Amino acid sequence: MPRSLSQQTISLVKATVPALEAHGLAITRRMYERMFQNEAIRDLFNQSHHGETGSQPKALAVAVLAYARNIDNLGVLTAAVERIAQKHVGLNILAEHYPFVAEALLGAIQDVLGEAATPEILAAWGEAYWFLADLLIGRETQIYEEHARAPGGWKGWRDFTVQAKTQDSEIITSFILVPADGGAVLRHRPGQYLTFWLEIPGRPPLKRNYSISSAPGDTHYRITVKREPMGVASNWLHDAVQPGARLKVAAPAGEFFLPGRPERPVVLLSGGVGQTPLMSMLREVAAMPSSAPVQFVHGTLSGATHALGAEARALAAASAGRIAVTTFYECPRPEDRPGRDYDQAGRITLDWLRTQTPVGEAEYYLCGPREFLHAFAGGLVTLGVPAARIHYEFFGPADELLAA
Repeated sequence: MPRSLSQQTISLVKATVPALEAHGLAITRRMYERMFQNEAIRDLFNQSHHGETGSQPKALAVAVLAYARNIDNLGVLTAAVERIAQKHVGLNILAEHYPFVAEALLGAIQDVLGEAATPEILAAWGEAYWFLADLLIGRETQIYEEHARAPGGWKGWRDFTVQAKTQDSEIITSFILVPADGGAVLRHRPGQYLTFWLEIPGRPPLKRNYSISSAPGDTHYRITVKREPMGVASNWLHDAVQPGARLKVAAPAGEFFLPGRPERPVVLLSGGVGQTPLMSMLREVAAMPSSAPVQFVHGTLSGATHALGAEARALAAASAGRIAVTTFYECPRPEDRPGRDYDQAGRITLDWLRTQTPVGEAEYYLCGPREFLHAFAGGLVTLGVPAARIHYEFFGPADELLAA
């Protein structure tokens, strides 16, 4: 493959930007239709982002458009490439799968654009696709090799046993997972997730990502899962999976993580079950002999939906003042007591963050629903927080935030 894209390809791909703006979503939907005719390829993907929610075609359309717009300045896409590579590693996508995607993408462009998809346009997009694919394959190979070499690491799917199951709230349950082979586990970076291959009776295999809510260690992982009203996987985990069950798990992945001992104050800001990766971060900093101050700010509906609250408060109590926990209940119940169960009634606001957190110094780590991240990822910038100090995880295709 070429080490760089030809100028002709760059010009032709950039010339397709208006067509992608008008028809990008139709192209990506058609691409997945073509690709999922192959059941082996279909089963590689998280179908909740396709047939169940339809979010992935939208996210991919945004990504393809961004690639076309920046094909002459690919440095701006470095973070996006890393995010995609991490997702692919979680799904165990390999180099031999990429030709199927190429065929589906080019076929979809031709199907949707018709005569406008000239041989020259298709050839340019073929070259552009394989240039990006080679970057991804190289990075994914590197991650797979790192996982395989690391203590407790593995490549592909590994059987884990559910050691314990705990109901943390009316809608959230935690699962402790240990390797079925009795071995050690790869120490994850706090904030990363596990990908699961779920074999639910009567259904094709499902892939799901769940953040690790435990601190990095070498014996087990904990995931903390919200029951979604229409969630096939989450309902099955809550209702059918009991201690002793086995689950297929890929090695920890994800580019959203606490990179080490914090040098700046840290604000961990979450909504709903979005606290799960941030709880891993909180446990990590709590175990450090010393670190910069950390604020754990969490919003949820009420005590009925609040999970891991006692755990967060216990970590703060043992931290000698390094950790502060503030919990918001949007609609407290009569039995929810301020000062014991929660600290503030209502929702987290930008004004509260402006006055109660060190916006001029802190690193912010955010996780929660799309509306939550829309409000705060951009809102913090308006308060003067540089974008480089705002890090977020989104439960779903991350580029959906840009597409909404």
